[in-house]
Amino acid sequence: MTTFERDAKTLELPWPFTGRQDELELIRGSVAGGRHGIVVTGPAGRGKTRLVTEAVRGTDCARAAGTPETQGLPFAAFAHLLPETVSLHRAVQLLSGVRLLLVDDAHLLDDASAALVHQLAVHGRTRLLVVATDGTRAPGAISRLWTGELLPRLALEPLPREETAQLLAAGAGGLEALTVNRLHRLSQGDLRLLRELVGAVREQGLLKRVGDTAEWEWRGPVPVTATVRERTADLLERTGPGEREALDRLAFGEPLPADADTLDLAALEALEADGLVHVDDHGAARLVHSLHGAVLRSVAGRLRARRLTRTPSDRTAAALETETATLTRAIAEADVRAVPAPVGEWLVAEGTGIPAPHAAARARFARLRGELREATAWSREGLRTTPDDPSCRLELALATAQSGEPGSVVAPSAGAATWGAVAHGDLGAALDAVGAEPYDAVRLGAPERAGGRLTGVFAAHADALALGDGPGLDRAARALEERGFLLFAAEAYAQAVRAHRDPGAARTSRTRAVALARRCQGARTPALAGLVLGELTARQRQVVTLAAAGLTNRQIADKLTLSIRTVGNHLYSAYTRLGASDRDALPCLVELPEAQPA
Repeated sequence: MTTFERDAKTLELPWPFTGRQDELELIRGSVAGGRHGIVVTGPAGRGKTRLVTEAVRGTDCARAAGTPETQGLPFAAFAHLLPETVSLHRAVQLLSGVRLLLVDDAHLLDDASAALVHQLAVHGRTRLLVVATDGTRAPGAISRLWTGELLPRLALEPLPREETAQLLAAGAGGLEALTVNRLHRLSQGDLRLLRELVGAVREQGLLKRVGDTAEWEWRGPVPVTATVRERTADLLERTGPGEREALDRLAFGEPLPADADTLDLAALEALEADGLVHVDDHGAARLVHSLHGAVLRSVAGRLRARRLTRTPSDRTAAALETETATLTRAIAEADVRAVPAPVGEWLVAEGTGIPAPHAAARARFARLRGELREATAWSREGLRTTPDDPSCRLELALATAQSGEPGSVVAPSAGAATWGAVAHGDLGAALDAVGAEPYDAVRLGAPERAGGRLTGVFAAHADALALGDGPGLDRAARALEERGFLLFAAEAYAQAVRAHRDPGAARTSRTRAVALARRCQGARTPALAGLVLGELTARQRQVVTLAAAGLTNRQIADKLTLSIRTVGNHLYSAYTRLGASDRDALPCLVELPEAQPA
């Protein structure tokens, strides 16, 4: 028994399936009814097999898979489904009675097996779910499944940042926003790499608790695991004259001017041609993949790292100032669409620390985009270097309050007072505190308090809300979304739901509001309260409502006569639909019965 327990500690279990809801429904629809099936493709590590396995869960499905070792053996992939000796014609006859056939790693099929899959698609009696990896040479019979339009093809895109965050919350739990962002940038949709990085960071003790919170952060070097080496082999094996020196200098000081004074131009041209370096319109050179810089910094020896770190410090400071100015200008122009700012990101990731002005600008930019967890994390980074910085303290107070938490940081600001009152449930006091930020009154449903002090899209939002103009609120929401104000857009759509007289228009606004709210990292504001329960199944609504009321999974299971595992599965599915990372975000999204008007 002791041995079993010791071994169980090292047993790696799959993370809960999270995200990919649209792709999941598409695949299920393609293998249902009168459909003939679908081909799912994507690079290695993108989660294709896990996705299709989830799609066919609970169905009567036959399975086959290609392997490198059996590519020379006819019908090797179907050996468990066919007689020992069989012709292609007979194999098609035997498998035409199978209702659903999942063929994994189809790019590794032997020629006979590939021809069999192609003929089954031609005959159309068997629904096919075929999985193939991009970037490898697949048998012609497989590639012709989609090029010949026998089956539709789903090219799996990288997992978006929001779904990566949900996956990490379900599989790892408790990671702060900048760590989530770093893992997302490094993995770029490679879920195998993502999981291996998380495991290595844990095993090497690189996770540190964030203050007195329940969150953990990762700063410092990237563990060079087997998968990391595999994914960066083309980088680490560069041996051309000057190439490694150019790569290392970029890793420790990008962006760098692409000129003879800073980099070997011949080496740079070779690296650019091979897709390892990008030179922008301003002549600045950067590494294409953020994993590359992290790995190069990790494998550099101490002396080499010291030399490379010493030389570009002035340029790094100038680049950071440029990023700060870019963010500040975007905020002033009321356009907070995402802008690249990699220098601040890698300085934080390496644990170097950043000036408070840059952290405050990043925090404000993130908060206006509705990325409240990121705003909180950037504020804390600034307070590490300058503990009393008023701008960082203000941003921390605003971000935590709009996440529904009163917070422990007090900032002398009317805006902070407004949202502090909201977090305490006192809407009247919140409106009374509206001062220098009149748009807060619009967000809280009282546009008359703005007093004509708004311009542009914010004024349009206020006017439409004052008139109860549902279509006008939709237009304002679209304009806000176009400018990157995702939380404000979600709130405007939510207000439109209540203003619309047409039920169909109200449903459309609700759907758009929910989709945007999912991307706002647990934002908990009055406009979003009670918005999203309509997106859940009846059972999910029951579970979520009880969880929001404070019941544990076991208490919910006892009350609804369910297993604890089933309750957990319902909650994970609900988190995905609601855009929440855990049950702490549920009270603002669920209008509890006792809070409803009589």
